[in-house]
Amino acid sequence: MHNFWKAKLLNRRSHWGWGFAATLASCALAAALPVHGADSAAARRIGYLTLEGAATHAPLAAAFRQGLRKHGYIEGQSITVEWRFAENDPSRLSALAAELVRLRVEILLADGTQAALAAKRASSITPIIVTSSSDLVAAGLVASLARPGGNVTGLALMSPDLVGRRLQLLKEIAPRTRRVAVLVNPDNPACELQLRAARAAAPALRLELHPVSVRRVQDIDHAFSPLAGRVDAVLVTDDVLLDSNRPRIGTAAVRSRLVSICGYPVPGESHCLAWYGPDLVALYPRAAHFVDRILKGANPADLPVEQPTTFRLAINLKTAKALGLTIPQPVLVRADEVIR
Repeated sequence: MHNFWKAKLLNRRSHWGWGFAATLASCALAAALPVHGADSAAARRIGYLTLEGAATHAPLAAAFRQGLRKHGYIEGQSITVEWRFAENDPSRLSALAAELVRLRVEILLADGTQAALAAKRASSITPIIVTSSSDLVAAGLVASLARPGGNVTGLALMSPDLVGRRLQLLKEIAPRTRRVAVLVNPDNPACELQLRAARAAAPALRLELHPVSVRRVQDIDHAFSPLAGRVDAVLVTDDVLLDSNRPRIGTAAVRSRLVSICGYPVPGESHCLAWYGPDLVALYPRAAHFVDRILKGANPADLPVEQPTTFRLAINLKTAKALGLTIPQPVLVRADEVIR
């Protein structure tokens, strides 16, 4: 009997030993495998807020997705993007921003100054990446371009700096231009900055400016009705509401026999007479670079705001023909794209 119990005891100890070793092996294996929790790539969730509609924003959304893929994030697989489109209704931005914060997105991307301000009001903690804005410093979103200092960083379009160049192009394209209507959205602080820059540049070009307010899509047609015969051209400031309705603006300008110049060229657009500004298709993938940095632990306060380095000039000869205008050859030679 003594030998029997001794054998049982040895067998149980052996069993305990193997069980303990198996437990250690299981723990080691678990430590080596990725944890499917808040820190795993599969659980990453970001929010994206824009004043535009899904259709008009599609080319820029595609450029952003391309940037995500470059950094190894595949939407629907390794990252979830909560898209929120205000469909050209600024009054919806605050509620949509608050909704994204309630979803506890790790990062909130804001397209345009108005969306960025709404995001900033919704949270002073959630990292915010501005995909495009006229001037983040002047809008009060960051302390400086080099050291943002808060929870906001991203990309600035340099719009106020480009306004003078656009007015100069207007004079080159149509030398007889004297009076220019400037379309502005009074609800967007970025438009006021651009209007101020236009007023500073106008005297040297012998231009007389006439600001025209556009708050809603419905205002566009009404804005152009009284312009015919009173002005020679129209300058469209950089604003998400105006940008997403540039085909409508371009058509109204032709109908009123006005030369029109817009900001950054967008692929597939063919209504304004001329565009000059940053290459947005090259700019939006940079927003994905900020996403990658922050998801890997970077603090937005320490990520300098980036500015575009690539600019494009596009000329629409179809619109020029409709206006009975001949584009000077020196302008055509400098154009990056000519729409025939």
